[in-house]
Amino acid sequence: MEIAIIAHDGMKADMVQFLNKNKSILIAEGIKLIATGTTGSKAENAGFKVKKMLSGPLGGDAQIAARVAEGKTKMVLFFKDPLSSHVHEVDINMLIRICDVHNVPLATNEATAQLLLNAIVV
Repeated sequence: MEIAIIAHDGMKADMVQFLNKNKSILIAEGIKLIATGTTGSKAENAGFKVKKMLSGPLGGDAQIAARVAEGKTKMVLFFKDPLSSHVHEVDINMLIRICDVHNVPLATNEATAQLLLNAIVV
């Protein structure tokens, strides 16, 4: 199963901490991670194998949305920073819409992401 990870700048450390906390689930379930550029680099630095797309503002959100539409990405974990504005808000909304259109689970915070990961444990 391919899962996309995305985190706004203020949430990248939280994403890495979340991945570390759930490393056993990710390994046991054979999860393949894809990520926007900087989030992917942070995850790689923490020891995770990640296929990196472009940075979010440079088109990474759109690349992940395309993979969702193609049926390749089965879940999106997007730790959004609700207290900051983002120049690529249109791309973020497009990704959320594509997940809705294709019925792909999308978590925008750690609590929901944990519920989704727990749900895939066999």
